[in-house]
Amino acid sequence: MQVKLIGKHLDDIIPLLKARNFELTDNVPELIIAHGGDGALLDAERLYPGIPILPLRDQETAPLCDRHSYEKQLDDFCGGDTTKTVNSKLYSSFSGKEILGLNDIFIHNYNRGRAMRYRVWIDDELYANEIVGDAVGMATIHGSTAYYRSITHSIFKTGLGLAFSNSTEVVNHLVLPETAVVRVKIIRGPGVMVADNNPDTIEIPEGSEVYIRKAEEKAVIYGLENFMCQDCRLLRHPSQFPDKNPLI
Repeated sequence: MQVKLIGKHLDDIIPLLKARNFELTDNVPELIIAHGGDGALLDAERLYPGIPILPLRDQETAPLCDRHSYEKQLDDFCGGDTTKTVNSKLYSSFSGKEILGLNDIFIHNYNRGRAMRYRVWIDDELYANEIVGDAVGMATIHGSTAYYRSITHSIFKTGLGLAFSNSTEVVNHLVLPETAVVRVKIIRGPGVMVADNNPDTIEIPEGSEVYIRKAEEKAVIYGLENFMCQDCRLLRHPSQFPDKNPLI
């Protein structure tokens, strides 16, 4: 199988890949191996959309539990024992520019010293006439454990999440059906639209409207449950789990 590697400390895994007859390529690969953290996974999907990804935590910075050593994960993949998940993505566009997010798409205040004012519709029904705050955005199930969780202190297992960051009004965060389309109008701005860790952003001028919805495109990821393993996380962040012992 022809694979493309992205991430850091790639020399740590290249010998293991070659020993299992993976062929490294810079051409269009059959598989992307993202070696690193969440950012490496997001980079892989952004740079090579639609190509299946096998994410591996970089054990130099993120220790792995016994069940998820490099050797075990690679042997399972080669043996066809690695779970494949098909993950929803989000889509938006403005002024001819398109943006896709595996985790989320948010519109932030462009001027960090001044709150943004905006209006929100859900499926063309007005939800909030005016909200003053730092950001508004949607998250996928996968993204619910990232920025969405830091805002709402919650996660969800189905649908799409709608979150409001630092709003002065009391406004409810929502979990919507995957078919939902959210429309945002910038009343006082400008705003800036971002997706995941994409360095390319889109400025949304005052008075403009933006739609955010589920994308037609999907992300295919192998071994996502290994990548998100709580025992591995315990080794990385023991202070977050004071009542548990690290499993090594």
